[in-house]
Amino acid sequence: MNAAAHKLNDWKDGFLFVANRPILDFLNTKPVLADGPTELLTDVRALERWMVASGMINSIRDRAAVRKWRDSAEAEAFLKQLITFRERLREAVLRIESGKLPGDAFVSEVNSLLLQHPQLTSLHKRDGKLIRETRVELHTPSDLWALIANGTANLLVEKEPSRVRKCESCVVHFFDTSKKGSRRWCSMNICGNKVKVAAYQQRKRAN
Repeated sequence: MNAAAHKLNDWKDGFLFVANRPILDFLNTKPVLADGPTELLTDVRALERWMVASGMINSIRDRAAVRKWRDSAEAEAFLKQLITFRERLREAVLRIESGKLPGDAFVSEVNSLLLQHPQLTSLHKRDGKLIRETRVELHTPSDLWALIANGTANLLVEKEPSRVRKCESCVVHFFDTSKKGSRRWCSMNICGNKVKVAAYQQRKRAN
């Protein structure tokens, strides 16, 4: 990826969103940019921005709760744990992309997080229908594990794991939602056009 990619619609509030799955967008918070591997979750405020931009945090109440943690040591400790978890998630995703199941240790870790940080479920009437909604009560930074753990669990039980892929040109991962299942790049704006231009120039030189 190059610096110009930041100006394209695939970026929102400084973060890349091309994966079609929030948990994969979370995995992509350490892309390789012009200067090499770049950590985008640099501090608690960056994490707050990502949680909002990804849609994991969307209510006024939850935004206010996360905002209160900006300068807390507990939130800093959580962020460090989260970044470490992200790299274990990367290993699990790479296994899925190679046609394997995630390792037992990682599955056990996710199960433990699901048990310790459950989402709450309730029924509501809306537009003449009864719907089921899940929510998380955010009292401490560690409560955010409920969102991360559930997103991870949903990815691990994905019915079409073959659609979980890594871009052919960079380190970004995505879930292919195309009808034919033939997506190759993180984004046409970022890598697709670059690869096509390089191939065109190579053909011209060959002629």
